[in-house]
Amino acid sequence: MGKNTQRAKEWEAAAFIREEEIEKLLTAAQNASKEEIMAIIEKARQAQGLTLPEVAVLLQITDGELLDEVFAAAKEVKQRIYGQRVVIFAPLYVSDFCVNSCRYCGYQRNNKFKRRKLTREELIQEVKLLESMGHKRLALETGEHPTECPLEYVLDCIETIYGIKFENGSIRRINVNIAATTIDEYRRLKAAGIGTYILFQETYHRDTYAKMHPAGPKADYDWHTTSHDRAMLGGIDDVGLGVLFGLYDYKFEVLALLQHAQHLEARFGVGPHTISVPRLRPAHGVDLTTFPYLVGDEDFAKIVAILRLAVPYTGLILSTRETPEFRDRLLNYGISQVSAASSTGVGGYMEKQKRIGSDEEAEEGSPQFVVEDTRSMDEVLTSICASGYLPSFCTACYRQGRTGDRFMALAKTGQIQNVCQPNAILTFKEYLLDYASPEMRQLGEKVINRHLLQIEDETIRALTKERLQQLEQGKRDLYF
Repeated sequence: MGKNTQRAKEWEAAAFIREEEIEKLLTAAQNASKEEIMAIIEKARQAQGLTLPEVAVLLQITDGELLDEVFAAAKEVKQRIYGQRVVIFAPLYVSDFCVNSCRYCGYQRNNKFKRRKLTREELIQEVKLLESMGHKRLALETGEHPTECPLEYVLDCIETIYGIKFENGSIRRINVNIAATTIDEYRRLKAAGIGTYILFQETYHRDTYAKMHPAGPKADYDWHTTSHDRAMLGGIDDVGLGVLFGLYDYKFEVLALLQHAQHLEARFGVGPHTISVPRLRPAHGVDLTTFPYLVGDEDFAKIVAILRLAVPYTGLILSTRETPEFRDRLLNYGISQVSAASSTGVGGYMEKQKRIGSDEEAEEGSPQFVVEDTRSMDEVLTSICASGYLPSFCTACYRQGRTGDRFMALAKTGQIQNVCQPNAILTFKEYLLDYASPEMRQLGEKVINRHLLQIEDETIRALTKERLQQLEQGKRDLYF
């Protein structure tokens, strides 16, 4: 059966995105009183989530004092669910061939530049560089091209990445962000051992979606929007959603995103494992002055905080699109995963390495978008630690089968804290031993000692201390 025939067979309309309902909710929310708003914020502090009408009310807040209450509540909820952990990852772009004409993307097919995909040897070099930085978790990224970047190429990349062991380095989890595909191909991704399948909607507004995607397979709104359904039908129980904020009204996008999350919860018993919040950035062939819905910093901070209150158990991911100072601030409002020392171009890590010690500014050919946070891994981790947080390179839940509804059950009862906190400590210790500068290691040891005290179970705390000693003696990859 050909792919087009299979697509027709698996076609579904994305009827769960109800635009008229969203508009009515936003209109009604304009009339909420201060007392009603405060009641919603107090409810949100219980970390049980919010309804769509309640989220609509929070989205309409403009009063600075009320926004401060939202930010404070988001910080409390994040602390309650995630503690002070911040998960670290890096994107790995393996191909920039693309047949789509997405108006916001540097990879759009109308852009003229020398396109490439990594050979196996180049992929190995990229992964070794990432491992030498201390990374354990990658997000595999590609453009959409059926012949230059078919699923077989992606599967070969995954197998190669998992097979590379460089000194004490290894990639333990590969999340995958590739174009919408069939249930059978999602089954093959699952069999390859991926972590989370991630696909951004970009915009849920149908008319805007059509304008942003004038040509290519991605132009099919329904096929794209129902991709997570097919992924879960194919056995992938951890999926990630995302909106590219700046394409349409952010208030509409947040409510539509939550409609999508509720749909997955209702159909499969588990919502998205992660939600990404990329913001539109400059890129080759992209003129930001033509986009009327760009989101400012304060509204973006509000988006992050409201999402944390609306879906308290879902990981919120922030990329290096944002400045270092703003990224540090957003950790307080609900972000739980950040990319670090990232490159957004194919072969970008090798290009950076070539220019170390050179007077030339590092270039990446044609990156998908411009990176704002160019700090090294040590610099990012130093900042995280200075902000009171604990960097984590943990991948244990995936490898222990704590995924999908099993992860959510542990998260909602609070039991996940018994493994996440010690695992974060152990993986951060690995980084300090194998990759950190002397200054980073000195700071990191103080951070570990402080966060050890936050493990309430005495038995688990004692076991964690024992495993920290084993790491000092040369053992690696210890986890609960």
